[in-house]
Amino acid sequence: MIKNILFDFDGVIIDSMPVREYGFRKIFQNFDTKLVDKLINYHELNGGLSRFVKIKYFYNELLNKNIEEELILQYANEFSHIMKDELINKKYLIHQTVEFIINHTQNYNLHIVSGSEQNELRYLCKELELSQYFDSIHGSPTHKNILVKKLLKKLNYDIEETILIGDSINDYEAAMVNNIDFYGYNNTKLLTLPGNYLVDFKPLITNIV
Repeated sequence: MIKNILFDFDGVIIDSMPVREYGFRKIFQNFDTKLVDKLINYHELNGGLSRFVKIKYFYNELLNKNIEEELILQYANEFSHIMKDELINKKYLIHQTVEFIINHTQNYNLHIVSGSEQNELRYLCKELELSQYFDSIHGSPTHKNILVKKLLKKLNYDIEETILIGDSINDYEAAMVNNIDFYGYNNTKLLTLPGNYLVDFKPLITNIV
């Protein structure tokens, strides 16, 4: 019996990938475009990782340079301004997911655990009029594995009654590390992983007694 649902944000609740790609290209517009392309590829393969990790990856792995935490924060803040300006547009919402959330907020304990920066994430949820449907909203720079662990412990959730819905391998790993069931969504590459995959939310609706 499922009682608690942890949602990823990007790719599950909102179709933000093209906007976030634009954001990375914008903040690194003065660098070699081929290296930025490699960053975008890494970004697409690791949708659940935070921008802090991706910015550091760009410097450490692609530029072969060290980067100070202060500069990471500068890039992250610039990225956040771009996201806040664009992603408050409801056209990016994934309506199938939002409809399920609105209609079933009383049937489940709903939470967001995301790789998006937490303050930005909460701002977007407020502007998109989603905040009231969730018991809590959590984001980076805390790693998603830790976010899930802390949430389960704080609320004393039974792992047998808790699932995580995500669209990336990082979401899958966060679920596995914390011994909860993973439900893949909106990324057919996840069909190769063991477990569940949602084409729509009917299986969760039929779960309700």
